[in-house]
Amino acid sequence: MVTHFIFMSSSYSLGTRIALDFIVKDESIQLKLKKDLDKIIEVCGKDVSISTHMIQAEDETWKSVCKADHFFKNVKVIESLDEFIELIQKDRKLEGIDVAKYILSKITCTQLKLQKLVYLCFADYLCETGKKLFTDKIYAFKYGPVVDTVYKRYKEYGYKPIEEETTDIDSKNIHEMPAKSRIMFAEDGTEKIISIEKTLKKYANLSASELVGLTHHENTPWSKTPKGEENLYSIIELDVIKKYHKNEEL
Repeated sequence: MVTHFIFMSSSYSLGTRIALDFIVKDESIQLKLKKDLDKIIEVCGKDVSISTHMIQAEDETWKSVCKADHFFKNVKVIESLDEFIELIQKDRKLEGIDVAKYILSKITCTQLKLQKLVYLCFADYLCETGKKLFTDKIYAFKYGPVVDTVYKRYKEYGYKPIEEETTDIDSKNIHEMPAKSRIMFAEDGTEKIISIEKTLKKYANLSASELVGLTHHENTPWSKTPKGEENLYSIIELDVIKKYHKNEEL
């Protein structure tokens, strides 16, 4: 029999679980395993989701591991520590679309309402923590703050409810749980999901026009950002959001 020591995590970009597989031949590997785990935590963050497993299998192949325990079936084995870390790091940063999918898994939105809710989630989190909720920039469009990637993804719906990531009862959990897990896996994931939930509790029941009204008040971040000419939209800077977001809160 052969002893396998396995590091496991998830890769949302690949859409699967990933693993590093080490063959334990003697006690000398323990130091290497500790160093490798310390490096993963150092690079990816103390709250990174990593599990460790030790299993006895017939031989050194991954096939024998899957035969010994079906829990490891359909797991992608990564060849190097650096590649394993790179895949995890890629998913530790959220994009606006990740937050949009989570919102859509919970409530029905038009494209305009979704934009405002994604922005308000970003602004609330920024003002609460001083950190960015996601990597995208916020732009000052004609009808208020816009996350460009979210706009491009859903603009085809116009004023109609967005049907992707539907909130129908039969499919709610199918969409909500993966969307929530994606956020939870990110850096400060628990903190972020709590903040998003607080924001949705405040604003989710408002209509798109009511949300537009909030962001268009005098002395809001949008109103304080110079508007570019057509199709040349200005970025709403983080310092402006921090200073003026209080004027668009309920």
